[in-house]
Amino acid sequence: MSEFLWTLLLLFWEFFKTGLFAVGGGLATIPFLYDIAARYDWFTDSQLANMLAISESTPGPIGVNAATFAGFHAAGILGGIVATLALILPSFVIIVIVSKAYQRFRCSLLVNSAFETVRPAAVGLIGAASMNLIEAAIFPGAAVTAFSDVLSQISWIALALVVICAILAYKIKKHPIWYIGAGAVVGLVLGYTGLL
Repeated sequence: MSEFLWTLLLLFWEFFKTGLFAVGGGLATIPFLYDIAARYDWFTDSQLANMLAISESTPGPIGVNAATFAGFHAAGILGGIVATLALILPSFVIIVIVSKAYQRFRCSLLVNSAFETVRPAAVGLIGAASMNLIEAAIFPGAAVTAFSDVLSQISWIALALVVICAILAYKIKKHPIWYIGAGAVVGLVLGYTGLL
């Protein structure tokens, strides 16, 4: 079997698993993407952080955008198509099955209990993904190995931007596109001036 075909099969398998178990939507796929980055040389953690930034700032669900971007990075256009289809296939199948069964079991205490316990698990996955993204943004270099390295590894500009954006988003309820657009403008200015 050729290496390209093997890569496509691996892409399908990895993103199928991601789509099957990433309960909670697009942000819940992020821990899976970090796991994929750790096990394959398709993309690095730094490239994944860039993929997620692009996925967040483009139309469409973040999980689908990230899968398309990752698949394209690993195996070109066909890789992007395979990764995207693999990611959405489990959701499609599950929704068809659940929609048929939900009408019959919607008053079931067991079904309602299952939904109640899946929500906290999804929030935990999204929280873990958020911590990974914050770490990638604030510590853009090598992983911090000792507490004494923390201060020298911090990107103070990135930390300031994270804090400012979090405060503004919490206090000023604007559409997310405003924050994404402002982040892009600030990044362009900082990049142009050489500060970032």
